[in-house]
Amino acid sequence: MVALMSNTTAKPAITFSSLLTQWREDIACVFARDPAANSRLEIILTYPGVQALLFHRLTHRWWHKGWRLRARLLAGFARTLTNVDIHPGATIGQRLFIDHGLGVVIGETAEIGNDVTLYHGVTLGGTTWHKTKRHPTLGDNVLVGAGAKILGAITVGNSVRVGANSVVVKDVPACCTVVGIPGRIVQSKGTKIQRKDGIDLDHHLIPDPVGKAMSCLIERIEILEAERATTKPAEDCQSCEAESVCSSEKTKPLKKTSDRSVVIRLAILKRLPVVMLLNFLNFGAKSC
Repeated sequence: MVALMSNTTAKPAITFSSLLTQWREDIACVFARDPAANSRLEIILTYPGVQALLFHRLTHRWWHKGWRLRARLLAGFARTLTNVDIHPGATIGQRLFIDHGLGVVIGETAEIGNDVTLYHGVTLGGTTWHKTKRHPTLGDNVLVGAGAKILGAITVGNSVRVGANSVVVKDVPACCTVVGIPGRIVQSKGTKIQRKDGIDLDHHLIPDPVGKAMSCLIERIEILEAERATTKPAEDCQSCEAESVCSSEKTKPLKKTSDRSVVIRLAILKRLPVVMLLNFLNFGAKSC
């Protein structure tokens, strides 16, 4: 797929269909992905993401014909009108849908496959000032959640879901779900795309790795406590170091050094951040 898109970058006029056909497809795909759409006229007049894409279809052709100033001027007008910034040099496949459109940025060397969905605030940005391939490549049926950033000359495979506000800086294989900063793969190939057209709009149904780790941690604590209760008898409070803490009756105080060590240990345990606990018990969380 990447090799195919590289060819389309070199000869877009040959590999892409006519401009009018592209416009029709760009408008028609909205009905399948936005239940709020009522008519083609409404989409053309009120959808800034569609308007920006229609302008880009024209500016992209001008860019590759060498009319670069004209293309940049029209792209600048489209950005002012729609608040969507698409560089004329960006290569975009068929049926891209930019929902809401507010704040979307697509860089010059970005390549986008077919049937991709971008939500507001998405950035396909570069990480170098050199005039080389510096923006990401998105495969087919990719969905990028609101506010997500995909940076650098990386490749995001087919049918990948990127969670909202994630920052992706490394290659992502096909059929994966990526969340977090930096983006981490939290689901891989186990979940098939449910829709027949291959488009997955359930970008809110993503795993919660922190919640899962906390559940595993609580489960392990319960197991350890159960094992301790069955294997070791309860300690006599008369000889326990924590007598001053757990005893309900006033007893003879222990040595100051022992009391001080108990208080310090309890204070550390109470104030220890959850993140440090998760890192400390990382192996246990993974085993769950």
